[in-house]
Amino acid sequence: MGAISCCSNGKTTGKSPDLPVKDSSAVIAGKENGDQASAGLPECIKALIDRFKKEEKQNPPRSVYSYTYNGKTVYYVPPICCDFFSDLYDSNCKLLGYPDGGFTGRGDGSITDFMTRRTREKLIWKDERE
Repeated sequence: MGAISCCSNGKTTGKSPDLPVKDSSAVIAGKENGDQASAGLPECIKALIDRFKKEEKQNPPRSVYSYTYNGKTVYYVPPICCDFFSDLYDSNCKLLGYPDGGFTGRGDGSITDFMTRRTREKLIWKDERE
């Protein structure tokens, strides 16, 4: 009998996605992007979106949001499925932690107040491919 997947594109590879490592050097490499919709975004967030555009479409679709958290702009990437972590980056693209998702749904426990204290939600990008 085949493997059952709760999410993604229905294909199973047996491999977990690469998770960013949470430390002071954990950033996403930046890259130039002329897209006006991304004007004012940190280069590494633009690069992250470009990477998502090149991947197979996920279900639910990949997205990136900005919020104000503790008086600063942060970038939130929702989990791709029930048992995966979300990612939260600061405006310098430092990975702050995994605020939700995972087996418990509560992330890695490092940012327990993010979901209740975040404000000014803005959808930055969502994969609209068919």
